[in-house]
Amino acid sequence: MECTHCKINIDNKILEENLCVCPECGTHLRMEPAQRLAYLVDKDSFLELYKNLKSANPIEMEGYEEKISAAQEKTNMSDAVITGYCTIEKRPALIALMSFAFMGGSMGSVVGEKISRLMLTGAAEALPVIIYATSGGARMQEGLFSLMQMAKTSSAAAEMDKAGIPLFIMLCDPVTGGVTASFAMLGDLICAEPGALIGFAGPRVIEGTIRQKLPEGFQRSEFQLQKGFVDCIVPRKEQRAFFVKMIDAHMQSVPSYPVKREILFDLKNKETHEQRKPEGENGKR
Repeated sequence: MECTHCKINIDNKILEENLCVCPECGTHLRMEPAQRLAYLVDKDSFLELYKNLKSANPIEMEGYEEKISAAQEKTNMSDAVITGYCTIEKRPALIALMSFAFMGGSMGSVVGEKISRLMLTGAAEALPVIIYATSGGARMQEGLFSLMQMAKTSSAAAEMDKAGIPLFIMLCDPVTGGVTASFAMLGDLICAEPGALIGFAGPRVIEGTIRQKLPEGFQRSEFQLQKGFVDCIVPRKEQRAFFVKMIDAHMQSVPSYPVKREILFDLKNKETHEQRKPEGENGKR
């Protein structure tokens, strides 16, 4: 594979061992959810939740079903995020991992529903929530239904805040549009990977609008840290240990933590039989 920054060719095995970080220049290349789970969570601890939710075509956009099918075949995912329960060094948590390879990580009804459910479950079960965000924004093929997810995920984040349960956000390259404008900026701790592009509109759009040359590194995580947009930058090899420390620090005052794993298995069984569907499927909910 070729590094997107320094352009050297990297052996796939070396790249995998280095967690998709270029050994030459340190660029954090894009990763898929399965790769992240392999280095982040305890072995065999991940239990997927809400996996039966499927995207509909609420505004009957021509060709949308075909695009969804192609993305599913390409990524082996049902939509642009997977959500579930895990442990990290035996500390229970809920986790969501977005995939930029699935239609640019765009947020439609299913993505918004899964992330909202995860946060509401975290609030109800006193479990910290970790979200790895990477997205081009709201999914245009679902029109207003996509934009509604911004309000829904923001509301779910507010419920976590009310319950006093932490929401940890990890911003990965890139995070833009409606995801940046909603839950990705509402964490108790907003972290970023090195070199990640973070913003609402992209730099080319901004340059074309203001007709000025933007500073070098504009909207990259290091620039956003300097401006107070993110709280910290965490290299990939340090993320597991980092979240262990953050969970310990934020959950020590929650008397019901850690919860028993059986609660989550009950939750999974409930979700399997639940008939609730995201907005836009078979009419309005």
